[in-house]
Amino acid sequence: MNKNGPLNGLLVLDLTRVLVGPYCTMVLSDLGARVIKVEAPEVGDDSRSFGPFIKDQSAYFMSLNRGKESIALNLKNEDDKKIFEKILSKADILVENFKPGTLERWGFGYKDTSKKYPKLIYASASGFGQTGPFKSLPAYDMVVQGMGGLMSVTGHPNSEPTRVGTSIGDITAGLFTSIAINAALYDRNKTGKGMHIDISMLDCQIAILENAIARYLSKGEIPGPLGSRHPSIAPFEAFKTKDSYIIIAAGNDKLFENMCKVLKINIYENEKFKTNGCRSKNIDELKKILELKLAHKSTIDWCKIFEESKIPCGPINNIKDAVESPQIKERNMVVSANHNKIGTFKMAGNPIKMSPYKDPDTRGEIPDLDQHRKKILDEFS
Repeated sequence: MNKNGPLNGLLVLDLTRVLVGPYCTMVLSDLGARVIKVEAPEVGDDSRSFGPFIKDQSAYFMSLNRGKESIALNLKNEDDKKIFEKILSKADILVENFKPGTLERWGFGYKDTSKKYPKLIYASASGFGQTGPFKSLPAYDMVVQGMGGLMSVTGHPNSEPTRVGTSIGDITAGLFTSIAINAALYDRNKTGKGMHIDISMLDCQIAILENAIARYLSKGEIPGPLGSRHPSIAPFEAFKTKDSYIIIAAGNDKLFENMCKVLKINIYENEKFKTNGCRSKNIDELKKILELKLAHKSTIDWCKIFEESKIPCGPINNIKDAVESPQIKERNMVVSANHNKIGTFKMAGNPIKMSPYKDPDTRGEIPDLDQHRKKILDEFS
């Protein structure tokens, strides 16, 4: 498979399944790496059984595994271990998201593997990492969203616990793993040596707590959910209009003044609203004033007015609106790949745009389980 991208020529041995690992290796594949996906015989990646389905094929699986090759191997079986070892001997990167200790039991832990292949970059992504009292516990996205504090600041005050609307626990860990792999490749160019990368989904949730963790560590405050409202910038939330809601993000005093002039409400010199700190303290009163004015026009009308004055704003799109946006189409953020049973399948594109490389609107084929067995065995025999 010919690939174009900065990682062209690198071989990734992909031992991952479901989301965190496949998301990481999808990024690597989109950047040009060759990815050989090793799956469990007969059942394959768990996500092959996740809906929604198109002609009995999982759209969930297809959206994460474009452009990869598949071979089914049982790493407890001696013959399959030999095949795996031959591929491993040529690999630049191994990515796995088993529970810590699993690959060690099968003879492919980092210590043993690195002795044979010192240049190998070995990336492990797991719920809680390779160390610590929780390392052996199983974890799914929603578990770490809860344990990492994210759900405690999501939703509205006094509402039931609310999950973020996408699997951010898995996806952030997948992204951090791909970032670490690229840094390790740069380090290998300098040292000639590989390394072990240890990514914890829970760690990643802590890393993205942003304002919430800053408030706790600096002031001892324990933040709670605020709906759409920003905890320290105002106005910076969703406001009711005549027909729906509009996001207004007037992130500094000048933007606030400009917004007030557009709305024709002379409150920007009022001591209650003159600075961001004052506005944050009086946000409920400010919101009432703004929504009284915003109620006179539709969201689309207000967006046009604010955009002309360069005031950050936007509608709250549903998924259809978001995906079909002309901006998203222009940015090639919906791409297609071929599956030999269903034909063309559309999915999210790659947000990484690089000047020397094309960003094609079609991607590599989506593999059936064990589809590339013969090809891989012939190559690595």
